[in-house]
Amino acid sequence: MGMSMNAGTSDYLKKYPERRISFFQSFYIVGVSFAAGIGGLLFGYDTGVISGALLYINEEFEYVKKSYLLQVYSLRLITSLKLEIIVSMALVGAIFGAAIGGYINDVFGRRIATIIADVSFIIGSVIMALAPNPMLIIVGRFLVGLGVGFASITAPLYIAEVSPSEIRGGLVSANCLMITGGQFLSYVINYGLTRVPGTWRWMLGLAATPALIQLVLMMFLPESSRWLYHKNRKEEATTVLSKIYPSPRLEDEIAILEDHLEQESKNKVKVKFSDVFKLKEIRLAFICGAGLQAFQQFVGISVIMYYSPIIIQMAGFKSNESALFLSLVVSALNAAGTILGIYLIDIAGRKKLVIGSLSGVVGALILLSVSCIIIGNGNKRQVFGWLAIAGLGVYILFFAPGMGPVPWTLNSEIYPEEYRGLCAGMSATVNWISSVIMSTSFLSMAEGIGLGQSFLILLGVAILAIVFVITYMPETKGLTFEEVADIWNQRSYGKDKNIESIIEKASA
Repeated sequence: MGMSMNAGTSDYLKKYPERRISFFQSFYIVGVSFAAGIGGLLFGYDTGVISGALLYINEEFEYVKKSYLLQVYSLRLITSLKLEIIVSMALVGAIFGAAIGGYINDVFGRRIATIIADVSFIIGSVIMALAPNPMLIIVGRFLVGLGVGFASITAPLYIAEVSPSEIRGGLVSANCLMITGGQFLSYVINYGLTRVPGTWRWMLGLAATPALIQLVLMMFLPESSRWLYHKNRKEEATTVLSKIYPSPRLEDEIAILEDHLEQESKNKVKVKFSDVFKLKEIRLAFICGAGLQAFQQFVGISVIMYYSPIIIQMAGFKSNESALFLSLVVSALNAAGTILGIYLIDIAGRKKLVIGSLSGVVGALILLSVSCIIIGNGNKRQVFGWLAIAGLGVYILFFAPGMGPVPWTLNSEIYPEEYRGLCAGMSATVNWISSVIMSTSFLSMAEGIGLGQSFLILLGVAILAIVFVITYMPETKGLTFEEVADIWNQRSYGKDKNIESIIEKASA
């Protein structure tokens, strides 16, 4: 069977349309994707919950109270830095989690990596809920961040590797829906707990519940079939595949994995960190994947999700309840936009979706910049506050369908099996480092040059992101993992050249 007729390719599915698997045809695929996606829910909950919890932590601890930024333009730079450190500690943990998560995924498997993430979530959430001082909150935030780092790699990989190619984009994007759903849930809980004693403790401690649910579910779920085959555990892999594909496509999928394993055994591949930069095809894939992850953060999503209540207060809506309610609306738009992305990603394709998403983000940042500059210049008319809120809403509506899910989806499918965990972990690390940079600098930058001017800088970055996507990003809609690898080979060595495979080059 030639490469063009591999199971899951467009030619294959045109010839055998009855072998195409629809989104809800297999309860097993949906169930595994949902269980793995709980990691995304935790990821999103942690992202959103701290923005509301900060409004109440300051009322209990004098250290934080002195550090809390209520009016950016009237406080000294040091106060902004203290708040940013508290917010970013989970991101520091996520950097470490992502950095080691790729190794854990490749050596021990997707299932064990998920279990480790859940344990970290549970311990961190309990510590934060019981913390007698801000230092233990920071420790708990770091542990939760470790779990976030693990989950940000493992969930997309696990889902991508159990998904048929024709619905892979939608299922991995469903994990992003879990992320935005977790963010929305955090704002609902934040708003619902505004008058409950120990408000912020409940907000931060409740993250342990979905982590415990996922931990129990993972005890009964199998490992990724591709990982099992890669580890020469063929019988287990075949059992898993038989739950995903009916015959005769099952035999075709097994044949592909068998060919891949034989080629790997023949060439005795030993994956090295240096290969990511030494092998041109891997380097190009990593530049694309890591670049998208970096731009996802540098166009400002961390700023919007972590600081939206504060931005709303600076726009003239002063009460905690008003800020949290309007943040809840923004988060709901995030979830709605992600649902649209799930529908579009396997229809419009990844590249068109990202370009459209970034184009809308550019428009939203223009609106945010203008309205905030007017407010910063002393115009307190509420219409400009509402324009700023509208800018936040437009930003989220356009960001969520494209720049939200596509970087994670693309990084789960653009690397060959041998490098998938390593490169996905490295790209996720880039994402979290970028998130730390944004969350620890934006408020200070806003105080130094103005909030509207800070949004202007994000506007320039968004325009650069569009240029990057047009130049470097390939379209991977509906392609098998093997076909995606061919794209990087052709870009590296030319379409008509008889080139060595990645595996052959790695063993040379």
